[in-house]
Amino acid sequence: MPLIKSKSKEAFSKNVSAEIQAGKPPKQAVAIAYSVKRSVKKKDGGGLYANIHAKQERIAHGSGEHMRKPGSKGAPTKQDFIDSAKTAKKAKGGEVHLSIKKGEKQPTSKGAGLTQKGRDKYNRETGSHLQAPQPKGSRHNSFCARMSGMPGPMKDEKGKPTRKAASLERWHCKTGGKIKKYDIKGW
Repeated sequence: MPLIKSKSKEAFSKNVSAEIQAGKPPKQAVAIAYSVKRSVKKKDGGGLYANIHAKQERIAHGSGEHMRKPGSKGAPTKQDFIDSAKTAKKAKGGEVHLSIKKGEKQPTSKGAGLTQKGRDKYNRETGSHLQAPQPKGSRHNSFCARMSGMPGPMKDEKGKPTRKAASLERWHCKTGGKIKKYDIKGW
């Protein structure tokens, strides 16, 4: 008899019973039932918000269901919403927009780069783990090696340092054995 491909408790129980009746030891029957349960794929477009909207639509069409109150058993928790936001598709290709005016990134005159507020926003919206610049160590060396090799000028057409130059200075990246200094503050 074929096993039921579902994540429900009833299907799991029936699959265990079917395997035991087929002569399998109970532990093996349970393992097989779990394997079938894990192999069931979620429907495309699933997720927390899709489930909420689908339920609201069913309620609107008279299903007799009702939305659970926050904090009640079975209702999404705050952590569920946080986890869902990490995997949500972003508008406009998933870009995170950071602003100098909101204090999320620094202007070139102050060394460029993200502020703590900007790092927090980026981490929250993408699930990343950006950290503050490191004065020395492996992260410092890795950043300096990557950023120094990036294409682009160190000064713009007006002779002012670019964001690339400002970030290299902020991270104290060395070139040829000495730290490059750019007159960022005295424009």
